[in-house]
Amino acid sequence: MNIAVYCGSSSGNDPIFAESARILGKWIGENGHTLVYGGASKGLMGVVADAALSAGGKVIGVLPRIGLIQERKHTGLTECIETETMAERKMKMIELADAFVALPGGIGTLDEITEVMTLASIGIIRCSIVLYDANGYYQPLKTVLDNIVDNEFGRREYFSDVLISEDIDEIAGFLLSKNLNSKRK
Repeated sequence: MNIAVYCGSSSGNDPIFAESARILGKWIGENGHTLVYGGASKGLMGVVADAALSAGGKVIGVLPRIGLIQERKHTGLTECIETETMAERKMKMIELADAFVALPGGIGTLDEITEVMTLASIGIIRCSIVLYDANGYYQPLKTVLDNIVDNEFGRREYFSDVLISEDIDEIAGFLLSKNLNSKRK
């Protein structure tokens, strides 16, 4: 399974964020899955990639041809795909992935995972979506998602393939049980 992981290019201020990235990357590599991510060597992006590679996994980095991002490119990638723009990068990662996980990250991470959630909610793709809730990081977003449903701007079934958890065993089970053969409708 190709798993797109969205996360920060910095490590944040809580060591549990890096530990969660390490745990996820190790699980991806040890279980023969492929990590698809933004291609950086720094922050949580570097941690998840290094862990997947160390565990024998394949790692595909997708990077736009933007100087600041290219400067952070991971040199140990199994495969590197370059795009012209950030928008093309997002679409390429969606195209490559069978499932999606958001570790803690900034506005870019939020943009990427909410785009996947939007595409899933309108039936363009079918996929597992996980918000890796390291130390409760995604609880404020869960409140927003609940508010969307409570105020009838979305239906609960829009989020039936979304898991918010910090338990790698629960995450792994969800990804494996929800992995659909074809994510395109």
